[in-house]
Amino acid sequence: MSNDSINLTLAPRTITGKAVKHLRKQGKVPAVIHDHGKDSIIVEGDSLTLLRAYQQAGKHHPIDIETNGKQYTAMIKTVEFEPRKHQLNHVVFNAVAANQLVEAEVPIEPRYAEDNNASPAEKAGLIVLNNLESVEVEALPKDLPDVIYFDAEKLVEVGDHLSVADLIVPANVTVKTESSHAIATVYEPSALAAANDAAGGTEEAEVPEAEASEEGAETTEEKPAES
Repeated sequence: MSNDSINLTLAPRTITGKAVKHLRKQGKVPAVIHDHGKDSIIVEGDSLTLLRAYQQAGKHHPIDIETNGKQYTAMIKTVEFEPRKHQLNHVVFNAVAANQLVEAEVPIEPRYAEDNNASPAEKAGLIVLNNLESVEVEALPKDLPDVIYFDAEKLVEVGDHLSVADLIVPANVTVKTESSHAIATVYEPSALAAANDAAGGTEEAEVPEAEASEEGAETTEEKPAES
């Protein structure tokens, strides 16, 4: 994982329920820390500070939190955004112990040869379709990587593909995602265009519904934590 530590100072929060809307008007975000079956700690923080922490940590990097004179190491479990302005609305943290294995969602990225920014297939005018953006892993907090790479130099011809089994996994990290799951596949541009035409726009029509469903599920999950 990255050696860069992420530190947050959060204030204890007394406002709960629907009244938290007043916090947001003041530029603050309500949050909660779940601590190993103990009573949850309800807190608040500056919206921009929390947003930066989320952008740095995602859901895979531990955060050192200080609140009310106590220290916690925690990871972000869920976040809620206001859909129209895309402003951070609520954050749920899970406290973790240094010797506790944790599961996290880690992004995956291609690794190219030195000075390259494209695979051999892409240089030849082919299309590499990324099938997966992240994988679930298990590790101690100190061993969680910020990103897991795959060797994009192996993508050369139409039909070449890489799966989760081909990821370059750091030591002491276990990937929980199915090893046969494809992560990148090489296609001929004309064949991909023909497949899209044959789909008749069905995929495009389904996207808004899927996005709306995800937003609804996230909002439902967050609301009980605020009360």
